[in-house]
Amino acid sequence: MYEWQITSQAGKYKSRKRIGRGTGSGHGKTCGRGNKGSRSRSGAMRESLHEGGQIPVFRRMPKRGFSNVRFARCYEIVNVSQLERFDEGSVIGLETLCEVGLIDSASSMVKILGAGALTKRLQVAAHRFSKSAEQKITGCGGTVQIL
Repeated sequence: MYEWQITSQAGKYKSRKRIGRGTGSGHGKTCGRGNKGSRSRSGAMRESLHEGGQIPVFRRMPKRGFSNVRFARCYEIVNVSQLERFDEGSVIGLETLCEVGLIDSASSMVKILGAGALTKRLQVAAHRFSKSAEQKITGCGGTVQIL
């Protein structure tokens, strides 16, 4: 077997570069770091956002304004047509909606919207109702409870 052949036994792993082991190794004296300067010293690391003394981009950009996005209330939406699956006269709360899979969790805020038609008398409890949803539920003889 020749040394230059790459097989599973020979040449599979490249040997590491041994620096600082004399001039005959080819990696002696400065050990591949060049001559002088901060990069040649130990512990020298380049800062990722460093721009060579120029004012960095994150300091050049203005900080302006205020956003209420963090404080927005997020409601899970259920349409009146989706309530048609429940039996006549049933009481529908957050737990019921969660069990059926109309909302993700019983602790979330829920708003009932008026898309679709409703033919059954239901008792619905939620955090918010649109005007059309409230009219459709009460129009069928049902009740609306705001949590």
